[in-house]
Amino acid sequence: MEYLPTVETDYPPDSEVSASVIWLHGLGADGNDFAPIVPQLGLSGDYGVRFVFPHAPSMSVTINNGYVMPAWYDIRKVGMESHADEVQLRQSAHRVHDLIGRELERGISAEQIVIAGFSQGGAVALEAALSYPKPLAGIMALSTYFPTADSIEIQLVQNTLPILICHGISDPMVPETLGRKSVAILQNLGFNPEYETYSMEHAVCPQQIRDIGSWLQRTLKI
Repeated sequence: MEYLPTVETDYPPDSEVSASVIWLHGLGADGNDFAPIVPQLGLSGDYGVRFVFPHAPSMSVTINNGYVMPAWYDIRKVGMESHADEVQLRQSAHRVHDLIGRELERGISAEQIVIAGFSQGGAVALEAALSYPKPLAGIMALSTYFPTADSIEIQLVQNTLPILICHGISDPMVPETLGRKSVAILQNLGFNPEYETYSMEHAVCPQQIRDIGSWLQRTLKI
């Protein structure tokens, strides 16, 4: 099987890994984007976590004048919520499923795998995790939205899945209203997502990084 290329880091280095976080970048970035924040998460050094940062394939993105760039799916028009290419988004979600399968082969239980994503990556993370047929540890959806909310086939085994949604209150690219809308949708579906906002734009900030680390420790029980 051909997997997405990835950047991987174990924390602490050379530790015996017992959990994994598969973390998807945003439009135009790559797997190196979030790797530097791993040491800033404040995770315990007593428990090994593998961070897997995949690289999205390069494709033409319509709203960016057709420029070819790393992307999980095309966005055809301004108003990304309703103009995401759902076929491509689901293809990316299936490739995340392949990465989950690889972690299972490496000896990590599904219940110790978190799926995370920023912006486009967060949309794929929601689709990938909620549609996966084995119970996972959780979802981190950062500065993102839920374009497949009306069509996703949610697996019953995920019905108590912990979900952390974070958003910048001044986000000009993915308005914070879309973060709150995702929370409302998930609540209507029976989930109990945590929602945190920060004084930032389309980015991450130090307090958020600390909060993510705390959430990972609670969720993975490390």
